[in-house]
Amino acid sequence: MAADTNIFVNLPVKDLNRSKDFFGKLGFAFHPQFTDDNAACMIIGEKIYSMLITEKYFATFTPKAIADASKTSEVLIALSCGSREEVGEMVAKAVAAGGKTYNEAKDHGFMLQHGFEDPDGHIWEVFYMDPSFVQ
Repeated sequence: MAADTNIFVNLPVKDLNRSKDFFGKLGFAFHPQFTDDNAACMIIGEKIYSMLITEKYFATFTPKAIADASKTSEVLIALSCGSREEVGEMVAKAVAAGGKTYNEAKDHGFMLQHGFEDPDGHIWEVFYMDPSFVQ
């Protein structure tokens, strides 16, 4: 795999403006060149993006039925945080912006894990892992 590989996680959304507003409140920005009425390119990190795509447009990319993320899981998106506090802050921002938690925080000692569901039901795991634990 080339070192300059980008990652794009494509997610179907029911209301693109609602999704942009939600993730904007969590501090994410959008790449204007790849954002229009059909999709928004959310910048997660250097070379890591999530394409939030309206369900109608998403259907043009796949012959399969689009999963209803409020009822079934196809993917869990995991994002690392820089500290244990940042995990709690991200989840709190998500809940304040209209998302919800789906479980309690799990403290494994070396790692704190929590998460939220976005307005479409996609699960976003956020975690902090103590760097000294990884050899």
